[in-house]
Amino acid sequence: MDSDSLQAIGSFLFVRDEPAPVDLAVVLGSPSVNSIYPAISLFQAGLTHQILITGAGQSTSGQPEWELYRDTALQAGIPNDALLLEKQATNTAENFSFSAELIAATIGWSRVASIALCAKPFHMRRALLTARKFFPLEVNLIARPAEDPMNLLASNWADTPQGRRRVFEELGKISRYALNGDFDVTDAV
Repeated sequence: MDSDSLQAIGSFLFVRDEPAPVDLAVVLGSPSVNSIYPAISLFQAGLTHQILITGAGQSTSGQPEWELYRDTALQAGIPNDALLLEKQATNTAENFSFSAELIAATIGWSRVASIALCAKPFHMRRALLTARKFFPLEVNLIARPAEDPMNLLASNWADTPQGRRRVFEELGKISRYALNGDFDVTDAV
């Protein structure tokens, strides 16, 4: 694959916005905990006052993702009452479907104008597209991927067979989500 194609894939998947004030940071769980750190940073900088953690998968420590992420946030000084926990989602569509219900029931969509989405860098495009289906269109979404050097980045994903495999799997998931109606493909670019 030529360098222009690799760069185009990286630009498409690896979405990153600058930190900005938001009403809520939504953190998508994953086996390693680093997706919580952008939300913690936003909270500590006074750019958000609430963090929603979503994910029932198993972390590398063996605990549920939501529990590991919650514990990490608490250890970083985030108050328990600033955390919302969604404990059932097992995939990205469920992360946003269940989180939308939780937001409606606890905060109320009328009080949410902006959300930071926090996830793995290569997962940000699918997260944004999926969130757009389940969250009200008037809610501004910003991408705040984890900045851990252990993550795949736009600059290094093609350097290893594992990185290429993960990115091409993600492109396949985006295709499946589009075919399943988990987001509107007109929002893909």
